[in-house]
Amino acid sequence: MSTASVGMVGFALIENYTWIEAFYMTIITLSTVGYGEVQPLSDAGRMFAAFIIIFNIGIFTYAISVISSFIVEGDFRQMLKYYRMQGKIDDLEQHIIVCGFGRYGAEVARNLQLQDTPFVIVEKVQEDEKDYQQYGYLFVMGDATNDQILEQAGLERAAGLICCLPDDTDNVYVVLTARQFNPNIRIVSRAINQRSEAKLLRAGANEVITPERIGGFFMANLMGKPDLVEFFNSVSQQEENGVYLEEIDFETVPSHFCNRSIADLNIGSLTGTNVIAIRNDNGQYIINPPANTIIQPHTHLIVLGNKDQIQRFKQMWQQK
Repeated sequence: MSTASVGMVGFALIENYTWIEAFYMTIITLSTVGYGEVQPLSDAGRMFAAFIIIFNIGIFTYAISVISSFIVEGDFRQMLKYYRMQGKIDDLEQHIIVCGFGRYGAEVARNLQLQDTPFVIVEKVQEDEKDYQQYGYLFVMGDATNDQILEQAGLERAAGLICCLPDDTDNVYVVLTARQFNPNIRIVSRAINQRSEAKLLRAGANEVITPERIGGFFMANLMGKPDLVEFFNSVSQQEENGVYLEEIDFETVPSHFCNRSIADLNIGSLTGTNVIAIRNDNGQYIINPPANTIIQPHTHLIVLGNKDQIQRFKQMWQQK
């Protein structure tokens, strides 16, 4: 029962006011406007009015303290920050969603940032020292297995989803959900147990990564081919002056670039990049394609160069 209701009932019972008189007396008492009494109050009526005033002042003081605490302690500022962040996420299209921000998720985010690829992190563990706050990553706090959380991260507009959750069951569930909501999305998932790889593929993942397999590959090659592994590390780190590998999907390239040979386009002289592989429509790779190789639609071109050379190449194929 509200304070106004208590006041009306109290004045009606104690002073025999009509309901209109009790309502009016309650309002002027709560608002402390200082108008005269409807009828002279008895001692009991005055005590009741004093109680109503003190109780109302207590509620008002508590409300002010809560609001002040909300603003001073940063909750209000944090809420505004989340609203602004959600606005940025709502504006994203063709971005990547990274589910889980443990050791693997943090590394994925770091590399996506190096590639200037827009992404959103979904993480249910909130810690003040998390790197997504330190580096200004866009993130959604919540469980990635919750459909609404994935929708909040822009699942229907996303180009890809990377699942780095520490439990294979959760990874399978997220992959199933993502494939259902966005049939065209590209999904890469981590598998803790190699036996989960087949399940993740059946659930809809395009690729499944098992850290043990990758770690074993690098450790074995470090023994016999250390320079080769160092080269791969240099490519994967993509540092400012490092080596870059770039993949171009020729379904989206302007028509002037298609059905022409590598020599005709003069890619090497104009950009400084080297075409090291072409993936045709059948999924086969042509390694070190000759200069007379014709670049056709529905192929993927893989080029090698430094950051400036790759940028010149992008400018070249984006020209009308």
